[in-house]
Amino acid sequence: MVATLDTKGHETAYLARVIEQWGRETLTIDVGTSNRRGRSEPDGNDARVAAPAELLRQIAASAREEVKELLRSGAIDAVVGIAGGKGSAVFGEVVSDLPYGFPKLLVSSARPALLAELALHNDIILYPTLVDLFGINAFTERVLCNAGRAIAAMRYVPARERRERKTVAITAFGVTTPAANRCVDRLAEAGIDAIVFPANGAGGRKMEQLVSAGEFDAVLDLTTTELADEIVGGTASAGPDRLKAASHRLIPQLIAPGAVDMVNFGPASSVPAEFTGRQFYSHTPFTTLMRTTVSENERIGRLTAERLSQAKAPALVLWPAKGVSDYDRDGGIFRNPEADRAWFDAVRRHLPRSISARELDCHINDPEFAEAAASWIVEQLTPGGSSRADV
Repeated sequence: MVATLDTKGHETAYLARVIEQWGRETLTIDVGTSNRRGRSEPDGNDARVAAPAELLRQIAASAREEVKELLRSGAIDAVVGIAGGKGSAVFGEVVSDLPYGFPKLLVSSARPALLAELALHNDIILYPTLVDLFGINAFTERVLCNAGRAIAAMRYVPARERRERKTVAITAFGVTTPAANRCVDRLAEAGIDAIVFPANGAGGRKMEQLVSAGEFDAVLDLTTTELADEIVGGTASAGPDRLKAASHRLIPQLIAPGAVDMVNFGPASSVPAEFTGRQFYSHTPFTTLMRTTVSENERIGRLTAERLSQAKAPALVLWPAKGVSDYDRDGGIFRNPEADRAWFDAVRRHLPRSISARELDCHINDPEFAEAAASWIVEQLTPGGSSRADV
């Protein structure tokens, strides 16, 4: 249990009793700030209490190391946090190094925006209390009972150190789903497992983290739309580490421009005023898409090439000449061959000669595109298969 005992002591004790009633033992790590001091002594004995933000970082770092050591020793197989706003931010840091799939449950009264931010970075199970945590009452009792029973039923089962089958990471979006489905099927026929990540910002960030952790044998990066959001300023950016992990891990990767024709925003009212007059499409009442321009696609293509240029393992760029999303096809609302071509031309200009870029005369969701992409990945992962990047 990770809790701010200075403000959530009663709730923590109650939650511990619930968990123990269901046959689990508990160990509590206090991440509260009371009675803690961070000191800096630049001038002899002139000690100063650390600033609140600095103190929180110190507490989080210390607790993170303690939790990691408990995991290494086999002492824990689940973690639950109980906190308000600051404590929730600390909890996110504390569990940041725990493996994907390790049960992480946070009972929190923090504002929804903070909880949404935590969900972008980790597979935390979030339990918003909706009422503030001020002791045990008829409302908080229900929340804590449910949370206690839930975490008591969760146990971490470590992944096998050696997988029996090769595993490939794939990126997908709603507008590239047909291609992703065909790639998954084609890989399955070859005895290769595929794990699909939504290219919505959080999905791409998590994929990069898991690739860095050695979870995958190859990456089929079908949908690189998150780079469009990074360049233009949309809501689905995966951050500056996108399109880097496979190169660092020296595993094969295939890159395609899935959905780089669009930038993501929330409801129409949330679109920044600077984009007034641009081409938009209301994908859902909560998602507004903006068509990328020629110049934006050139910048996205250049960024793609710059990041891919670090690859030392086999790598291939595959470009569909007839469109990069369901909205970017003949008669589609985002069809713009000139903008699409700007991406591909920029990639070719800035890629090193060791990495090939191929054009296919089809749409990204046509069966032949998925066949070409998946077949290249299969070739790289098949014993005795070609290691050339231009296959």
